[in-house]
Amino acid sequence: MKPSEPGLTALVAALRDVPRDLILVTTGAGISLASGIPTFRGTDPDAVWKRDVTELATARFFFEDPVESWRWYLQRFGNLLEKRPNPAHRALVALERWQAARGGDLLVVSQNVDTLHEQAGSRNLVKVHGRADRVRCSRVGCPNGAPKGSLPRAGCGEEAFRRDPGKATLPRCPACGSVLRQHVLLFDECYDEHEDYQWERVIAGATRAAVQLFVGTSFSVGVTDLVLNAALLQGRPTFLIDPGLQSPAPGVTVIRDPAEEALPAVCAALGVAVDAASV
Repeated sequence: MKPSEPGLTALVAALRDVPRDLILVTTGAGISLASGIPTFRGTDPDAVWKRDVTELATARFFFEDPVESWRWYLQRFGNLLEKRPNPAHRALVALERWQAARGGDLLVVSQNVDTLHEQAGSRNLVKVHGRADRVRCSRVGCPNGAPKGSLPRAGCGEEAFRRDPGKATLPRCPACGSVLRQHVLLFDECYDEHEDYQWERVIAGATRAAVQLFVGTSFSVGVTDLVLNAALLQGRPTFLIDPGLQSPAPGVTVIRDPAEEALPAVCAALGVAVDAASV
């Protein structure tokens, strides 16, 4: 990518202009595509919604058929937790450090349930759709369930279920015996149903941010509506990095390059060093 690319040049200038303010970065599945994780609504051949109906990812379906719900999620997650960050994730970590050194903040609001931002080193991070590395009790009010509790996926008992899927092997809560569920936001649930989604923090960030940057998102869920509308109402500089999308609204500058190329290029233009991938 050439430094003179108009969208990139405008983004670099906008970031330079807010040394003591908040930069809000909202990431979607597109940022993880280069790490080998398919998108949902994207154009890549393995996009999840090309094969699966969204009805499966609901609380209604889980309570109707927890066995099939667990089977579907285990198939969907597959080797998700084995994936590693790509240059886009590492570039956001570098930008977070750079902004902090200038007296400001950079907050990443990720719609992804993978752990790539954490692995890369992002500290100021909201996982607004939950986490694939944790599960929780399906009984609301249980210490391991909503609105506050969860458990590590490792050791939850899913290995027995993988070997012999059925009601008898469903992973169960060690505190109350109820069936465990994925610690993710389902399509018929609300953002404020669990404290881990940090919805109030997202609202505050959308209101306060001086620059809004979207990376690899299709603007199809509530969090992107909130952040985009806040940016446009306040007249904030707003950018989208995605090779396959048009501008979602007037005033949004689109950089049509993959995130793993565009974000390191932004860092290079700002003179910000990006850590190399760990071996």
